Amino acid sequence: MPSRITAVSIVEAISADLRSRIFAGELESSQALTETDVASTYEVARPTAKASIEKLVAEGLLARGVHKTARVAELGPDSVRDIYLARAYLESEVLRRLASARNVPAEAIRANNDIAALKTGAPLDVVEPDMRFHTSLIDAVGNERISKMYRSLVGEVRLCMSRIQSLHLLDTALIQAEHQKILELIETGQGEAAALLLDEHLGRARERLVAAMGGKAGPEADVPSELFPE
Repeated sequence: MPSRITAVSIVEAISADLRSRIFAGELESSQALTETDVASTYEVARPTAKASIEKLVAEGLLARGVHKTARVAELGPDSVRDIYLARAYLESEVLRRLASARNVPAEAIRANNDIAALKTGAPLDVVEPDMRFHTSLIDAVGNERISKMYRSLVGEVRLCMSRIQSLHLLDTALIQAEHQKILELIETGQGEAAALLLDEHLGRARERLVAAMGGKAGPEADVPSELFPE
């Protein structure tokens, strides 16, 4: 049986490459990204370059004011807290609903197993399965609008995750252990306990990143985990 090939537009392909370069830190915070630069780099027409840039502006990865050059979004402490607060609202309620039905998503299990199996030691390798774990929980509710709302945050969430991993702010084994416990709490119908653990899980990451960006970390940064002593 022949393999399926997914066609992507030139705009999608350029956006994907720029997105990867931002996550990897190759394109740094506040770095200008002009339509001329993109058109030249990828050998495309300026309207195509503009469409690629606008796609990343919509995702929050690039910022551009009226008649201004697009720049790589600069995440400060306030932005990080806003992003994490928004995702915590969505994810906490999703965990409660999944637990009420004792619905443990198979994709979340697979994603967490992928984290456990990581052998490279490269910090950024955990970002993809970590993001997949959280997204699969959202999608398991089966509500198109909730999934759409969450995906509007995905670019900024992934950028935060990439910064956390590149700065070695969290141990991969801790991430995996807390994910596993969240799944166990869902399976046993303990929605509130799952939501509380999620708050601790996200709070630790959030406040450590805030501190790394020059802000004053909240107490959540140093909350010890009962699952995995660091």
